[in-house]
Amino acid sequence: QVQVVESGGGLVQPGGSLRLSCAASGGTFSSYAMGWFRQAPGKEREFVASISWTAVTTYYTDSVKGRFTISRDNAKNTVDLQMNSLKPEDTAVYYCAAGSRKGPYIGSYYSRAGNYDYWGQGTQVTVSS
Repeated sequence: QVQVVESGGGLVQPGGSLRLSCAASGGTFSSYAMGWFRQAPGKEREFVASISWTAVTTYYTDSVKGRFTISRDNAKNTVDLQMNSLKPEDTAVYYCAAGSRKGPYIGSYYSRAGNYDYWGQGTQVTVSS
């Protein structure tokens, strides 16, 4: 059983930056792909970014490419999401998730919420002036 806890959300002005962190415990962190998803009010949860267990490969949804960067530290059991050039449409609750390894890392596979096994409670990000 893996527990994941997000932190780092808050209120930021458009064009600003935030760094989200996710701490995992209770399992072998390096055997999980990690992902970030978000859910805005009245909308379905959507994929943001994922990273392979070795941190070699990352995958992003088109709307955040060039602005967001996902990274992980397997020694500290953490995964971060650096968010730059934030826009009001980035406002959402951001969730961290862990997906067990089922084969080679494929970005599109880990863009689907159903392929993750463990989820955090979420952290609110609000982009507003």
